[in-house]
Amino acid sequence: MNSCAMSEQVQTQQQKLSKVLRSIREKIIGQHELIEYMLVCLLADGHILLEGMPGLAKTRSAKAVADAIEGEFHRIQFTPDLLPSDLIGTEMYIHEKSDFIFRKGPIFKHILLADEINRAPAKVQSALLEAMEEKQVTVGHKSYPLPSLYMVIATQNPIEQEGTYHLPEAQLDRFMMHLLVDYPNHDEELSIVHLDEKRQKGNTCFSDSPPLTSPEEILRARDIVATVFISENLKKYVVSLVGATRTPEKYDRSFAKWIQHGASPRATIAIVRCAKALAWLRNEEYVTPAHIHHVATPILRHRIIPSFASEAEGISRTRIIQELLQIVAIP
Repeated sequence: MNSCAMSEQVQTQQQKLSKVLRSIREKIIGQHELIEYMLVCLLADGHILLEGMPGLAKTRSAKAVADAIEGEFHRIQFTPDLLPSDLIGTEMYIHEKSDFIFRKGPIFKHILLADEINRAPAKVQSALLEAMEEKQVTVGHKSYPLPSLYMVIATQNPIEQEGTYHLPEAQLDRFMMHLLVDYPNHDEELSIVHLDEKRQKGNTCFSDSPPLTSPEEILRARDIVATVFISENLKKYVVSLVGATRTPEKYDRSFAKWIQHGASPRATIAIVRCAKALAWLRNEEYVTPAHIHHVATPILRHRIIPSFASEAEGISRTRIIQELLQIVAIP
């Protein structure tokens, strides 16, 4: 394919993803950052963990993304009595064939919404961990591949912790981003009220819109995103950022007391991937420090472990990361 044809393909893919972004934002009032981060994770081949109060359009946003890309979507409510077979499926004996067949569970979808993921027991978390990391599930002695386009969108309630299980650090590390979903502002909430009134009156303009792209085109877009230019200096900067979470005393001794454990190399890879995806989604030709700063907080938030001193002083993980971005210089 010549460079002109390649350029046209890139522009076509960018236009389609821009339409997807606009279409979802028309359906979901507010939460613009949430929608953009979801598409960034989709393009970067990652999973996202959403933490926020009920009723903030987390489920609706996930469904809107799946509808826009014509992807198969399933929401599963995680509960303490959930079994791995409820998630991945089970083998059934067929008497006529004298053999077992595998009946696939809801995990075999393009986008899986794991609602209140921290309510499921360890065996369910283990099954989901294999799916997230290896894109396959194992039943008995056989493994079954998941779709090439596969994304887990998980939610957590920040205040209702009774009957929940703490997610292990190994599983948290598999989420590319951890996003805090906040309430809409005054004008956005007023717009939500007006929109709901129109829906109650049966306004036909709120019917489901047709898909704007397909899973196959998202996979092609991922290949294009991987080619977005990032300079060697910015790669070194990303490595320094993540490295500073492990050895903060090299940068600032007063800052060092806030971090007990730093982020893994998976964070470094995620920042580069997401910065490329964000630049491409915004129709920009190369990665800038602004792109890195924009994605650094949700990528590092769940990967650093604050010290007791930071918790005693009321220092949030978000503030720790913002301080980190200030003390690590760009080469």
